This record gives sequence, C-alpha cells and structure tokens, in this order.
Amino acid sequence: MSTIREVAKLAGVSPATVSRVMNGEVPVADDTRRRVEEAMQRLGYRPNSFARSLASNRSDCIGLVISHLAGPFMGTLMVNLEERLRLHQKSLLVASGHNELIREQESIDFLMSRRCDGLLVQSDRLHDDVLVALAAQIPLVVINRRVPGLESQCSYVDNQQGGYLATRHLIEQGHRHIACITGPRWKQDATQRLAGFHQAMEEAGLSVPEGAVVEGTWQESSGREAVDTLRRRGLPFTALAVGNDDMAIGAMLHLKELGLSVPEDVSLVGFDDEVYAHYVTPGLTSVHVPVDRMAQAASGRIMSLAYDAPWQGPLCFSTHLVERGTVAPPSSAHVTPC
Repeated sequence: MSTIREVAKLAGVSPATVSRVMNGEVPVADDTRRRVEEAMQRLGYRPNSFARSLASNRSDCIGLVISHLAGPFMGTLMVNLEERLRLHQKSLLVASGHNELIREQESIDFLMSRRCDGLLVQSDRLHDDVLVALAAQIPLVVINRRVPGLESQCSYVDNQQGGYLATRHLIEQGHRHIACITGPRWKQDATQRLAGFHQAMEEAGLSVPEGAVVEGTWQESSGREAVDTLRRRGLPFTALAVGNDDMAIGAMLHLKELGLSVPEDVSLVGFDDEVYAHYVTPGLTSVHVPVDRMAQAASGRIMSLAYDAPWQGPLCFSTHLVERGTVAPPSSAHVTPC
C-alpha cells in the first residue's frame, strides 16, 4: 500500500502539500493539485480516514437523524444531502428514530458517540427545548421544521403558504363547500397547512362548518377513512384540500369506489407533489415542496457551522401549485352524506 510520502515524492511536493490537497481547506495552485491527484491515482493511494480523524480531531462525517426511512420525501432528502456533502469530501451517517421519541433520542446519542462533526435533524418528536440545548453542544441544522431560537439553523418550507395556495385554487374555481383532510395535528407541518386552509377560507368570507376538518395520519388509508367520516357527518362538499399526496390518492380512490368522479363530482388538491402524482388518473393537482433546495440549504449551513465553510442563502422556501387533472368547477350537486 502506497504512503503519503510516496505520493509527495512522485508529485514533487511536500507531504504537507498532499495533505492540503486531500483536505481541500487551504488553497492550492491548480497545477500542484493536478500533479498530486495524478500521483494519487497512479499509486492507487487511499487516505487513511481514521488517521486523518485523529490528526485533525474531526471525523469528516455529518450525522442525520431522520424520523423514518420510507417514502419519496425522505428518499429525495437523503439523496440530496449525501450528494451535497460528498462534494466536500464529507460522509453522511444516518440513524432513524422510527417516529418514536425514545428512538430519536437514541439516534442522537449514537451519532454523537461516532464523533460526527455536526448533526442534521429531521424530527417530529424531539421538543424545541431539546434541540436548542443540543445546538449548544454540537453544530446543528434542523430540517423541515422551524424552531424558535434556532431560526438561522433551520431549513424549512412555508407550509402555511402551501395550504393557502391549495385552498385558494379551489375557491377560484368556484368551490364554496370545501372540506379539509389534515395530517396529525401535533405535527408542525400539518398544523401550518391547516392554518393556510383557514386563512384562505376566511379571506374569501367562507365559513368552515364544525366537522369539515378531518384529522388523518398521512397514510393513504386515512384519506379513504376521512371521506367516509365526512359523509357520516352529513356535510355536503364539492372539494377537498388534503394535507399530503398519500391521503389525497386514498380519498380519490375511495370516491371512485363510491361511484363519484374526480374532478366532475369532487375536486381535490394534494400536498408535496410526490413523483407518483404524475401517474395516477387523473393526474393529481398538488402543492410542490422543494425538497432538493431545502436539502441543499441544510447541507450548506451545516458545512458553515461545522467547518467554517462560506455560506449564504435562504433557509425558508416557498411552495407553488402544480395543476394537473383533479380540479374543476363544481357541478350543481354536492356530495351528500351516506
């Protein structure tokens, strides 16, 4: 196995220069960098990451605590984070909390024990105070959530704006009897999306009858169940503002099973603009969430906090509506209770 001294000799530089090229933290002349990289390639040199970690007191590793591993949203988030950090020769170590408070806390302990240089946290369960205290111990960026006191270390989406856009679109199409299927109300993003729904309804002078909001679980099955709940409550509706795409598709499929057409009988708008929104029939109108930009901002911010890398840019991202085929002006008839 070749050594750093052999690389330095072949490239005609000092071992310290080879180290600077590998670390990428000190400017090196382009010609010198090229010679070092060519020498490393010819010799098949691979840096000893453990030795580098001992020497620099850094692991070159960023930890990610994520609430769960399943779904397009989480997959897109992790792929973008890993790609951005890899550009800076940093590794991403992932631990899932499986939507359980104790396991999210255990994930943080695990990543801290692995000497991660910083933490990215996508968590619904950990309390704000816990995250603020954690940020005093280690460089920290919170993803998809706004934590009071840590606003400059949070990369998140304006969920209220998204809920408002979805509902306003239905109103602009002429709908007046609009129900809402929200996510779990203890989750910040669900609460904010619901607030956007109420904002648009109030702005249009439309009342929201008691029972017109049904709490779901984010799962497709809860979208189906919510349709049945609204019908049992005796509430006529011509449109549904739904908190995410999974529940929206569940609601759409169940409406079809009940003999109702989308959007002729019932219009609906989802949220997240997941990849499968393109493939259902009709295509699902949905609020687009810029997960890639949120991940890019989070990775840039953690690099600045953990490694003093230059960084600037937004941390709060706007949504926009993607119109497809699930919204049309209301028919003369309302969906009536069963």
